[in-house]
Amino acid sequence: GVAAAKGFAWGRGIPCYGVSTLGAMSRHLGGSWNGILCAAMDARRSQVYNALFQCARGTITRLCPDRATSIAELEADLLSRGGPILLVGDGAALCSQTLSPALDLTLAPELSRQQRASGVALEAWEAYQRGEPGDAAALTPTYLRLSQAERERLARLASEAGQTTANNV
Repeated sequence: GVAAAKGFAWGRGIPCYGVSTLGAMSRHLGGSWNGILCAAMDARRSQVYNALFQCARGTITRLCPDRATSIAELEADLLSRGGPILLVGDGAALCSQTLSPALDLTLAPELSRQQRASGVALEAWEAYQRGEPGDAAALTPTYLRLSQAERERLARLASEAGQTTANNV
């Protein structure tokens, strides 16, 4: 998807902005929510890709960078912040079922949980208004953690390196 967007933008000589999927998710309901908006995407293995936003009177303020975190770490962060929490994203239902009942959680309606093109457009528009260059050639995707295949390969290489060291002793 990024390669196609880069090609279209570069070919036409128009700006191209990379935006956070989690940030785009905050746009749909964040303007009408007062409290914390927790954007969460299921990363499997009891983890979520997550970002938190403070929403008040139509203003959305990012509280943390996009991150890959365990649900337990997310729970600790949310407990330390307090206040009402709106859950959005494909990990919202998982968080709703897993996070502490001590949290004041609201699960966004199913049709309002996912990102929308309008949220992506608003994120890009703000980058444009801030004067960011929107250089299609420089655009690269941001991954919050290695893929499963990459993690397994690194573990295998580390294991093989450990065996080689043990054999040389």
